Amino acid sequence: MKKLAFTTALTFAAFTLQAQAQEPRRGGTIRFTAPYGASFVSNDSHVSNQIQDEIYGYALHGMLYKWDAKNGKPVLDIAESVQVSADGKTYTYKLRDNALFHNGRKLTSDDVIWSYTRIMDGAKNYPGARYVARIVGATEVQKGQAKEISGLKKIDDSSFSMTLTDKADPGYFLFQAQTAILPAKEAQQPGFFDKPIGLGPFKFVEHVPGSRMAFERWDKYYLAGKPYADKLVISPMGEAAARDVAFRNKEVDVSILGSTQYVAYKADPNLSKGILEVAEVFTRNMGMNPTFKPFSDKRVRQAINHAIDSDLIIKRLVRDKAYRAVSWLPLSSPAFDKDAKPYAFDPDKAKKLLVEAGYPDGFEFEWTATPNESWGVPIVEATIPMLAKVGIKVKVKPVETSALGGVVVGGDFQAYIWSNTSGPDTLTALKCFHSSTPRSSCNYTTFKNAAYDKLIDDASNEADAAKQLDLLKKANALLQEEAPVWFFNYNKAVLAYQPWLHGLQPNSTELALQRYEELWVDTTSPAAK
Repeated sequence: MKKLAFTTALTFAAFTLQAQAQEPRRGGTIRFTAPYGASFVSNDSHVSNQIQDEIYGYALHGMLYKWDAKNGKPVLDIAESVQVSADGKTYTYKLRDNALFHNGRKLTSDDVIWSYTRIMDGAKNYPGARYVARIVGATEVQKGQAKEISGLKKIDDSSFSMTLTDKADPGYFLFQAQTAILPAKEAQQPGFFDKPIGLGPFKFVEHVPGSRMAFERWDKYYLAGKPYADKLVISPMGEAAARDVAFRNKEVDVSILGSTQYVAYKADPNLSKGILEVAEVFTRNMGMNPTFKPFSDKRVRQAINHAIDSDLIIKRLVRDKAYRAVSWLPLSSPAFDKDAKPYAFDPDKAKKLLVEAGYPDGFEFEWTATPNESWGVPIVEATIPMLAKVGIKVKVKPVETSALGGVVVGGDFQAYIWSNTSGPDTLTALKCFHSSTPRSSCNYTTFKNAAYDKLIDDASNEADAAKQLDLLKKANALLQEEAPVWFFNYNKAVLAYQPWLHGLQPNSTELALQRYEELWVDTTSPAAK
C-alpha cells in the first residue's frame, strides 16, 4: 500500500531531527488555530461537515480508529484488538479496558452502537453517515425502515462485531470526529452539548463563540503519560493575514499558511526553519448543480473546464501552493493515473462545446463562494474574465465559510467552490459520486451515471486488490470525462510552527488535524507554565 504522506524530503528530515532532539516535556499550554472560518459550527462533532470542527474534535473525542500520519494508515484508537472474518467483511473488536469518558464512566459497546446509530438518523443529515453507511443495515436506519443497525452486534460490554456491506478496511472511514463515540446515556440528556464530554486527551472547559475553545488535560486518558500539555486553546482564525500577525507576535504556536504567507515564510531565514509541507487528500473544485439547466449537459461542464486557465491561477494566485487536478483522485491515491492529462486551456474548444449544447451566446450563473483565498471569492474573480471570453457570465454569491456546508447540502446553489475530501480511501472517495449516495452525505452535485455506478459496484464486490484498483482507475477516468465539477487543484498544505512546539505529524488527510496528545512545548514557549 502506498503511504499517503508526501512530505518534502528536506523539510521532513529537519522536522524529524527537531522532534528527536529533546524528550517530551509535561506542562504548559498549546495554542492552536482553526484556520477555515471565523467560528465553529457546533459543540456536537456529529453535526458539522467542516474540517474546522474536526480540529477541536480530535482533542475532545475518541474514535474507533485514528490516523497514523507517519506511516500513512489507520490504527486502532478506542479498541485494543480486532479480528477479521475470512471474507473480510466482519470485524470483531475488543474495547480498551481503560477508555474512560470525561465523567469517569467506562466506555462500553452500547456507546459505540448508539453513536453509529445516531449518525444514521435520516432526519438529521449527519455528514458521518457517508462512512457509517458502509455497515450492513445502516442505510435502512437512515431511511426509517429499521431502528437498529443490523450489522452491529453487541457481544458483551467490552466487545462487539461490525459487518460491512463490502470488503473494506473500516479504519479508512471511521477515524474522523464526525464518527466520534459519544456517551450514549449522557448525550441524550438536555444541555449535554453545552459542555460535551468525550474520550479524547483533553476535557472541554469553555467555548467562546468566535474567539476560542479551551480544554484541559484528561488525566485518565487511556494512553499512559499523555497528553503532555496541561491546557489546549484552539482559536478560529479564518483570515490568513490574522493568523500571520498572531504567529509573528508569538500569540499562537501554529498557523496554516495561505499562498501569500507561504511565499513570504519561505523567503524568511527564521520563519523558513519551521515549515511543514504535505500533499493532502483534498480536491478543490467548482461543483455544478444539474437542476440548473445548462449544467445538466456534460458539454457545458466540459466547456467550463476548458475555458479556465487553471495553471495560471495556481501560479499567480495560489503561488504554486497546490498541484493541478486531473480528475477527482489526488496524487497520493493508488488509483491516480500518472499518465492522465488535465483539461487543456482551450477557449475555442469551450465555445464549440457551448454551441453544440445549444448555448451559442453563453449563459449566466450564480457562483457561491467563501472568502477563502485559495478556493474562494479570489479564485472565482480570477475566472470571471476567462469565462466571459466564451460567453459565460458569473454572478458571485458570497457566504461565510461556516455556512458553505449547509448551503451545499441543502442544494441551494447553482455552483459552489469548495475543497472536498478525496481520500485517503479511494473507494470511499469515489462512492461520493454514486447515484445512491445522497447530497447530504457527499454527492453534492447529485451526479448520476449508470456506467459509473456499475464500476463502483463492481469495485465494491471485487476481492482481488489489483482488479479493484483497475476498476477504480476507470471510474476516476469516467469522472474526468463527465466533469460534474471544474477540477481545480489538489491542496499542498503548509503549516508554520514555532520552535518550541514539538510532536507535529505530517497528516496528509488534513494537516490542521493533529494528535494533540503527542504535542508538547518546551520551556521557551511563552505559555510554557
